Amino acid sequence: MTALDTAKETDTMNTPVPSARRRRGALMVLAAAAMLALAGCKGGDLVSYDLPAKSARYTFETRTNDVRTVWQYTSATATKDDAPKLSPCVGELIGSNHAACRPEPLIFLRYDFGLALDNTAKAGEKHEVTVVGYYQQRLTDLPEVTSLKAETTFDGGRTWHPAATKATGKNTFTTTISNPRREKAAEGVGLRISATDSQGNTVRQTIPTAYTLR
Repeated sequence: MTALDTAKETDTMNTPVPSARRRRGALMVLAAAAMLALAGCKGGDLVSYDLPAKSARYTFETRTNDVRTVWQYTSATATKDDAPKLSPCVGELIGSNHAACRPEPLIFLRYDFGLALDNTAKAGEKHEVTVVGYYQQRLTDLPEVTSLKAETTFDGGRTWHPAATKATGKNTFTTTISNPRREKAAEGVGLRISATDSQGNTVRQTIPTAYTLR
């Protein structure tokens, strides 16, 4: 299974750079699959590419099974200390690049939708969804997710409605969705999550159909 069906990365000038194109530089981004848990995968592809050695602000975008994720983050200069021996750089593994590399501070999202065995929730009732932010294991200086905003859609993304959220633990938030009557959400309930961490990195993830109603 290909974890990242399409991906693009842009710099602060908003100039698109295809993911297959490699650029010279000492900083390598290691981006794990964003939607493994949601897609039911136990593993995924590792995406890596070179960036200029200087620190800069970047946008990274993926689309997997109609789920769109957009990250904005600040890249820092990599050093040899950023690559633990037990987790070497991709270039070292394939013998083509020995430049320093590091994972980027991308905020990944994990969901507990609290659904029934048939992956549905009750129509006409309030429903809680737990969202947990996390980072790649190799990242040493872990930020903290400081805010999270949730929006819902009942018409396939044509209109969005704010949903109440509250922090319930470190990097953990609960959003309360007011499910409409089943006929009011024939296409299911969609969810859009926007999160920000203590270093100013952000993520916005749009799930067209998070669950259906019964």
